[in-house]
Amino acid sequence: MSGSSSSTSPEDALRQLLGLSKTLGETSDLASVLGAVINALRDLLHADRATVFTFDSRTEELVIHVAHGVGGSDAEVRIPASAGIAGACATSKQVINIPDAYSDQRFNREVDRRTGYRTKSILAVPLLDDEGHLVGVAQVLNCKHGAFDQADEMLAQGIASQAAIALRRAQLIEDNIDRARLMKEMAVAKEIQEGAFPKRIPEHPAFDVFARSTPAEDCGGDSFDVFATRAKTICATNEAADHIVMFLADATGHGVGPAISSMQARGMMRMGVRLGQPIDQIARDMNVQLSEDLPPGRFITAFMAVLDLRTWELQVNSAGQGPIYIYRRATDTFEEIESDTPPFGILIPGFGEGPCRRFSVEVGDILVLITDGYFEAQSPLNECWGEGAVCALIRRLRDEPCESICDALDEGALSFAQAAHTDDDRTAIILRRRF
Repeated sequence: MSGSSSSTSPEDALRQLLGLSKTLGETSDLASVLGAVINALRDLLHADRATVFTFDSRTEELVIHVAHGVGGSDAEVRIPASAGIAGACATSKQVINIPDAYSDQRFNREVDRRTGYRTKSILAVPLLDDEGHLVGVAQVLNCKHGAFDQADEMLAQGIASQAAIALRRAQLIEDNIDRARLMKEMAVAKEIQEGAFPKRIPEHPAFDVFARSTPAEDCGGDSFDVFATRAKTICATNEAADHIVMFLADATGHGVGPAISSMQARGMMRMGVRLGQPIDQIARDMNVQLSEDLPPGRFITAFMAVLDLRTWELQVNSAGQGPIYIYRRATDTFEEIESDTPPFGILIPGFGEGPCRRFSVEVGDILVLITDGYFEAQSPLNECWGEGAVCALIRRLRDEPCESICDALDEGALSFAQAAHTDDDRTAIILRRRF
């Protein structure tokens, strides 16, 4: 189509409208739909320019993707949905016909001043879907015959009704494409995270150990690790181990961002072990690096433990991770392992200057490393499952396999929450000494 200063015959107008309908019916590409609409508005109304604003209900803004006279940038332009002539049209959902733009206080003269363009007449038409919801606003500038008349309003409304349906369809399709792309990316992130977790838990006749992580979303802010070492380095699967290393971390939040942070912490911990560093030094180095790397307001709680398989002595370092318990089978009591330091990423001077604490693990004792996704599982009445319920379950199942204990923890948290998942990630490492 091309603009014309002569009036359009009914036959030509009908032919152009039918052509527009065909174009809008054949494409679901948002840019193509917008381009067809602004060209039809300009040409059929014998105007100089046209613009279509789409309405973003999430931000309450009108968005310009494409417009006549606007070029040189692919960036969208956003304005408040109540601003200017377009905003008044969006708010009222009524046609606004202004013969003289400069006589209307709602008109923003700054755009003309900045561009050198002279706006005279304006016709703004709301784009409403079949349920009357705002989809956008069409704005046509400078009728070549002077002011826009009633016939122009009716024609513009006819174009707007077609445009609204086409825009809504295009937006839904784009949303579905974006959603599918996001789901694919999340699936890849989940695969990477799960692939980094230990594929084989160390086995030993004298202990039973089980570990599992269940994210609240596709990716979780928790990470864990359990592996064997020999002579102060990670050993191969066919080598006899002398120590077992356990690691549990919980980054603030859940989703891809926290997952990256917690996996970064796990990677640094593994590297420290490979270099033969004691866990207190590893914790100090991790804190320095994470304090530099994490955004403001973000931190990671973590627990590291090394179990000596010859003496059954447990060395621990807890950076704000808790509660962590050792269930003492001989006395039927729970011993809490309190934190040594604040979480990683908060404090550098004076962090973890003392030596690791040491605990004995006796026959029948159970080390319970679980994140707050269990303790803080919430019922529909916003009550937490709590430490008491967790400890009661451990005591009741103290002679069962660690995997069964972990299964019961998951079932108990979900049953209490009366939901298919908890609001926070659930990660558990359960270890019991057999003899």
